[in-house]
Amino acid sequence: MAIIREIGPDEIPVLDDFLYEAIFIPEGVSAPPRSIIENEDLQVYVRDFGKLPDDRCLVAEVDGKVAGAVWTRIMNDYGHIDNQTPSLAISLYKEYRGQGIGTALLQRMLERLRSDGYGQVSLSVQKENYALRMYAKAGFRTVADRGEEVVMVCKL
Repeated sequence: MAIIREIGPDEIPVLDDFLYEAIFIPEGVSAPPRSIIENEDLQVYVRDFGKLPDDRCLVAEVDGKVAGAVWTRIMNDYGHIDNQTPSLAISLYKEYRGQGIGTALLQRMLERLRSDGYGQVSLSVQKENYALRMYAKAGFRTVADRGEEVVMVCKL
C-alpha cells in the first residue's frame, strides 16, 4: 500500500521524472526524448518548484520508493483558468499505474487544496488519456475543448 505524504525538499528534483511520465503517449506512438521536458511550456510545471506560495506537492511512497506525485501551482500552463486557480499535474511510474495510487493521490490533493482555501483546481488532459475517467469520477468537469485535449475544473 502507498504512503501519501508531502514531498521532501531534497526530493523536488524527482518532479522532472514525473513531468516526463505525465506526457501522454497515444497507442502506437513513440515516446519523445526525455529532453522534451526542457521546453519552456513544460518547464513552467517544475522550475523553482517549492519557491512559490501556491506550490503544493504530495508523493506516493511504495516500499520506500517514490512511485508517483501530484503537484499544483498557479501558472500559465495548458490548464490555466485564472491567477487564483492552481493547475494540477499528476503522474506515476508505469509499474504503479492501475492500482488506485493515482486516485488516492488526487483525492488527498483535492482535500489539501480545499483545506488551504482554494475554490477550484484545473488541469489539461488529452481526450485519449485513460486518466480522464479518474478526473471525471473525482468531480472534474470539462470547461474547454481544445481539439485533442480538454481543460477540466474541479470545484472545491
